[in-house]
Amino acid sequence: MIIVTGATGFIGSCLISRLNQENFNAIIAVDDFSREDKLANLEEKRILERVDREEFFDWLDNNYHEIEFLFHIGARTDTTEFDRSIFEHLNVEYSKKIWQKCIEYQIPLVYASSAATYGLGELGYDDNESLIPQLKPLNPYGDSKNEFDMWVLEQEKHPFFWAGLKFFNVYGPNEYHKSRMASVIYHAFCQIQQKGSMKLFRSHHPNFADGEQMRDFIYVKDVVEVCMFLMHHRRNSGIYNLGSGKARTFLDLANNTFQAMGVTPQIEFIDTPEDIRDKYQYYTQATMSKLRSIGYSQPFRSLEAGIEDYVKNYLGPGKYL
Repeated sequence: MIIVTGATGFIGSCLISRLNQENFNAIIAVDDFSREDKLANLEEKRILERVDREEFFDWLDNNYHEIEFLFHIGARTDTTEFDRSIFEHLNVEYSKKIWQKCIEYQIPLVYASSAATYGLGELGYDDNESLIPQLKPLNPYGDSKNEFDMWVLEQEKHPFFWAGLKFFNVYGPNEYHKSRMASVIYHAFCQIQQKGSMKLFRSHHPNFADGEQMRDFIYVKDVVEVCMFLMHHRRNSGIYNLGSGKARTFLDLANNTFQAMGVTPQIEFIDTPEDIRDKYQYYTQATMSKLRSIGYSQPFRSLEAGIEDYVKNYLGPGKYL
């Protein structure tokens, strides 16, 4: 059995699809299954059992001997949520309990961290673990992810294999439910489909022109390939960046979305909302040498290739991965 937490979510459901492709069908899907809008992400997937996240630890105590691997992808990921108690429960304490159970039952673990831990990137975007205590995230979500990473590095006991993955700007199928937190590509597609045009945030930074803000965008299919690699690799425990390694502008993103849809680009710039303006990352780019150094050799899709696949094979026909 393979456990995937956050199973109804964006990355978790794509990971289950990839596991199914490799004939891993004894999947234990862990999540809060009360959100109807997320359940479509699990349709047509081969899952052995669905376990409510609040009942999961009792379930694990009874079934641990059958577990081969645990992917802890579930988290509260809303960067505009400022109730720290939510993050403390779901992202920190819950994750600590998973870590401890993986030690107790000798279960290898991959968990989701985030590039939100890097804040404004004052220290760069290098996944050197000695820098983690110095990072300054910009919101409670980033704080919770960094807090857990720091806690992990302080532990004397570890699962026999573990890896934390700092996801950068992930986009791709199965994010229909994410509303404001969905990728810019998803929002671009929806706006272009409805109006033939789209809006991008104006730059409020003197070093960046409008639309020239840069992020490391990574296609979800590449993210799950790395997860599969680590499940089989089971060596070189640590915290790793997971981005494409190449920063691209929002204008690149917008123009490629228009092109994939066969629409002439029409872009309007609007002010960045006040509630996120002082917490807005203008540049992110993952240093990917650490993951490469342990033997991951597959190339990451270009932004052009990822957007074309996403728009033509998923967003356009309204399909799921």
